[in-house]
Amino acid sequence: MRPSLSAATTQTCAPEPRCALRTVRTIAELRSELEPGRVAGATIGLVPTMGALHQGHLSLIEAARLRCDFVVVTLFVNPTQFDEQSDLLAYPRDEEQDAVLAARAGADLLFAPSPDEIYKRGFASSVEVHGLTDRLEGAMRGKDHFRGVTTVVCKLLNIARPDIAYFGQKDAQQAAVIRRLVIDLDMEVQIETMPILREPDGLAMSSRNVRLSETEREQALALYAALCAAQHLAAAGERSSQRLIEQARQVLTSYDVQPEYVALVDQESFEELDRVDAVGLMLIAARVGQTRLIDNLALWVAEQSLSQ
Repeated sequence: MRPSLSAATTQTCAPEPRCALRTVRTIAELRSELEPGRVAGATIGLVPTMGALHQGHLSLIEAARLRCDFVVVTLFVNPTQFDEQSDLLAYPRDEEQDAVLAARAGADLLFAPSPDEIYKRGFASSVEVHGLTDRLEGAMRGKDHFRGVTTVVCKLLNIARPDIAYFGQKDAQQAAVIRRLVIDLDMEVQIETMPILREPDGLAMSSRNVRLSETEREQALALYAALCAAQHLAAAGERSSQRLIEQARQVLTSYDVQPEYVALVDQESFEELDRVDAVGLMLIAARVGQTRLIDNLALWVAEQSLSQ
């Protein structure tokens, strides 16, 4: 018999697996699972995902495991944040494999609801963060994208009421939007944004990478190569955003990749920078074949600038 959450705070499970992972599919079941531990003072960690778990996701679960008494992983392909129906239909799904990987990483509970459970009949509400969502991903994917993200994240945070929620830096604008959402709505949850995990050749880990052909997989390295080239120039003292962006674009062109955007922004407001005085965040979005990829890197500028 699976120990309750309250028991899990005082009992030690075998190292491998830590505890038997249970999957629940309704909001009522999730709340029932979490309530005993919440009353007992357990720290609850939440890792929202859309599945197709890879090591980047697993690093979030592992981070939650280190700090939390109980770790919940959500597995929900959110239909309201897809601007292209074909992208939604093509999104990889393998719940059985995801459950195995989540358990190995230290998850205690998998919340895998249906769309009808999250968006019940008659659902007519939305949550929106203004300003921050108008540019970059918001401009490219439309207002419905971030509205879908903020609404579902708000629901998941309200449903699970975690102490800490974990998100990845690869979706940097999304993470900034969620931090703004939590601050503005006075939510009692700590948002942790964890570093990007990369393949040995530098490609940012993504569920979409499986769609790349062998040739496209090599071409996709353009994004990280462009970011690194810009960082090297910044480290040499270049402060001009225009020159840093030009450097990144030159590298993308050498790989025959045409970006949707290359931007250098403030890390919190995501307003574009004309000049980098200390650190700026460079972001790139591009299609490689039929696959849309994003990546980002903080650019640190040397104290002695080459261009005053």
